[in-house]
Amino acid sequence: MSAIVCDNVSIRYKTGDIKEIGLKEYFMRRLTGRYHVVEFFADKNITFTLEPGDMLGIIGANGAGKSTLLKALSGIMLPTGGHVEVNGNVAALLELGSGFDGDMTVKENTYFRGAMLGYTKAFLDEKYNEIIQFAELEDFETFAFKQLSSGMKSRLAFSIACMLQPDILILDEVLSVGDGAFRKKSGDKMRQILGSGITGLLVSHSIDQVRELCNKILWIDHGDQIAFTEEVDLYCDAYEQFLFSHELPKERADIVRLAGDFTERMEEERQQREKEEVERLQGILEQGDTETAISAAIRILTENCPEALSSSYEEAVRRVGNTESTESTEHTEAAV
Repeated sequence: MSAIVCDNVSIRYKTGDIKEIGLKEYFMRRLTGRYHVVEFFADKNITFTLEPGDMLGIIGANGAGKSTLLKALSGIMLPTGGHVEVNGNVAALLELGSGFDGDMTVKENTYFRGAMLGYTKAFLDEKYNEIIQFAELEDFETFAFKQLSSGMKSRLAFSIACMLQPDILILDEVLSVGDGAFRKKSGDKMRQILGSGITGLLVSHSIDQVRELCNKILWIDHGDQIAFTEEVDLYCDAYEQFLFSHELPKERADIVRLAGDFTERMEEERQQREKEEVERLQGILEQGDTETAISAAIRILTENCPEALSSSYEEAVRRVGNTESTESTEHTEAAV
């Protein structure tokens, strides 16, 4: 049985309808002939299927419809058209601080959030210490949730969702919050829980993160599905080139070409960085002291002509030191 089936899902927003403007304003606009409703489709005919253990990376520029789609998959919104089938218990981290009470303590919120996900107090008692330790909030258990930094809130939300081990885990930019050490730890945890068969969905603007964690890609642009594929690296390359060139692919040939352009651009940038580094090191050779110059020379040779290195760094330093000593003696003798 598939974990998630999304079949031609469309989600429409309305602005200016009676629910938004209220009854009084509705009648006033009707009487004056100013009433009109504007419809906007955040997602149009999105289709994909995920099996247990899949990790789907959803990519797209801001306003593409990624977060709206996650709300439909997590049951927060009903799609305007199409059908969503979700088989299993879902833990969704869609917005920082969602599902928490700002006035409750960290400990109270842990139990509160766990209860919302359907877990018993006995189970939460067993998991509580593990959750707090993973979130690195041992010293903040009695603090009100609103007093935490955004990184702390994210760590607690992610820790609760992961430690309780749902069948389906939905993450919207959660792994991008926090310091580098926690991002690495959360990534390691994601790989661990995905290995246990949990299905994941990740919205992230970090393409490196998507490449590392995901085995399937869904690319959305202004509500339209550009691609759903298992060719993660190819489509990530094409997407990164799209962000650079703003050229939206219309067929697979465009994907291949964009990916090739990205690879070529990355190689050109790498060569340019190497050139700038060589020029910098050459400047050190010309202006620096002897030891710094030797280090720079060895670095240049290592990166550009490693076969020219026939002796170790220490031996090179010793040789130059001997040369300096000889030159110093000669200068002294000449002076005498």
